[in-house]
Formats: sequence, structure tokens, C-alpha cells
Amino acid sequence: MKTRKLGSLEVSEISYGCMGLNYHRGPAKDRNEMIKLVHSVIDMGVTLLDTAEVYGPYINEELVGEAIAGQRDKLVISSKCGFVIKDGEMAGLDSRPETMRKALEGSLRRLGTDYIDLYYIHRVDPNVPIEESAQAMQQFIKEGKIRHWGLSAVSAEIVRKAHAVEPLTAVQNEYSIWRRDDESELFPTLEELNIGLVAYSPLGRGFLTGTIAKDMDFSVNDNRAWLPWFTQEGMAANQALLDYLTTLAKEKNATTAQISIAWILAQRPWIVPIPGSTKLERVQENNDSAKITFTKAELDNIDEALSKIDIYIGEMPAFPSSQK
Repeated sequence: MKTRKLGSLEVSEISYGCMGLNYHRGPAKDRNEMIKLVHSVIDMGVTLLDTAEVYGPYINEELVGEAIAGQRDKLVISSKCGFVIKDGEMAGLDSRPETMRKALEGSLRRLGTDYIDLYYIHRVDPNVPIEESAQAMQQFIKEGKIRHWGLSAVSAEIVRKAHAVEPLTAVQNEYSIWRRDDESELFPTLEELNIGLVAYSPLGRGFLTGTIAKDMDFSVNDNRAWLPWFTQEGMAANQALLDYLTTLAKEKNATTAQISIAWILAQRPWIVPIPGSTKLERVQENNDSAKITFTKAELDNIDEALSKIDIYIGEMPAFPSSQK
């Protein structure tokens, strides 16, 4: 697999989001099977594996830690801090340095490693100056416990403030063919400061695959139950987008998922999508997206077509249900 640069950090151009291995994507799968899946993902040439303290909480990092044992040196591991975890649930935001340090030590232990390659603040705590949190990351880097740091779900303004204290390597925001809010302000900032974008939910949490049935049950361990575009009304409202993606897919002899990921890759050379799946064939399908290319004329036509499609996102639920 080809690679891309997030700042100075080189990773596979399509990387892997581990959250769904056992968290927020339906009933938990067999743990041993998920560990085998991670091994297969690595064998495919994927180098960046993304997890977080709060996925579970904790159990996702534990699974990833077991899966990467013996292969750590050839991988780029990213994890995240910034939440209060109480009684096994997210209970608020906390980016105080002492809380970040406690979270980092726990993540290192669960992942079975001495360092984390890319460590994010998962959600910015409005009660803690970002400069203070950036100083904590700076200290972690000096201690060798992390090698790079980043922010998630963040604005251009916060990026500039944080980067001025300790240079950021990456920002992890939601970005996809139907979620393009960051293009106007954040993208120019990232390009100017040589910061990469890690695009989470590049397939709209599965919606853009076109495989989500209107009556699919999201009641067990699945945050899609709270997302308005997964209601029957929301899915009907966005059918026009899926119809258009299906047309593009037929033209390229591809799937709608592959079109969606290939489109992201075509936007900027410093964007790395992190689709996740618990099925090996889907992981291979996602990775094969890199084989699809678009001409400038094709990208212009796509932009024009998308501008004429009304995309329904709806009102996002209150924290913490909507958190990735």
C-alpha cells in the first residue's frame, strides 16, 4: 500500500479505525476473530491503527494491544484522551494535564507499549485553555511517551492556538463526501501549518456503503441509534445521494464505499481516511479504493452534482451519544 504524510509522520494512505471491533457498532464480535482481523489488516499493509481510551471504555485498547503484540515496531498507533470516565461511561470532558497523564499511562499499559505514535485530545475541554493542554502534550513528547500529538473534532482557531505551543501532526475530524464543513476554514489552516487530516467516518458510519437497511436494528452497542440520518425519514431524505454514488460506482466498476473513499483521497495529499469494518472482505474492499482515480473534470462534475443534492444531517444529539 502507498503511504501519505501527516506532517512528518508517514502512514498507509488508507488506515484503519479500530473502534467498531468491539464498540458502538452492534453486538460485540468474537474477540479472537477480531484479533485475527487486525492481523489481516496489518498483513494488507495498513500501518496506522486508531483507537481511544473511551472506546468501551478501555476494552478497545486492550484488544488492539493484544493484536499488535510482536508487531509494534512496524505500526503507527494512535489513541486519545480528554473524557471523564465514570462507572464505565463517558461523563464529561477533562483535558487538565493531570487527567491527560493518567489517561496516557492507562493507554500505554493497555496497548502494551512504551510510546504512542500519535496521541489526540479526543474532544477539546472548554474549561481548560488549549495552550495548557498543549504544554502537557509537549511534556509527554519530551518524556518519549508520545511521538506526535493531535486534536479531534476541532476548529481552525483552536488548531492555531495549540500549534503555536507545540506543533500538531494531525487533526482527526469527520470528513466525507457528505460532510464537507471543514473545507472552507480548517483545510487552508492545515495546509499552511503542514498538519495532516485523519478523516474519521469516511463512509458516514456505514450509510455511504448503501448496505444499511431501513429497518436495521441499532439498539445494541450502536451509537447510530441516536443519529438522525439513520431514521427511516433520514435515510429516505438522503437516498438521492446514494443514487448518485451508485451511478458513479457503475461508471468506475466500483462500490459506493470505494467511490466515497477514493473521492477523499483525491481531495488533498495530506488526508488519510480511517474506515473501520469487522469483515475482512469489507476491509479489502475499502483498501482497494486506492486503485480508483478521478480526473479533474470528473471531480468538478462531482462537485457540481453534489451541490444540487440536499443532504440531511439533522440535529445532532447531545453529548455523549453522538461521540465517535
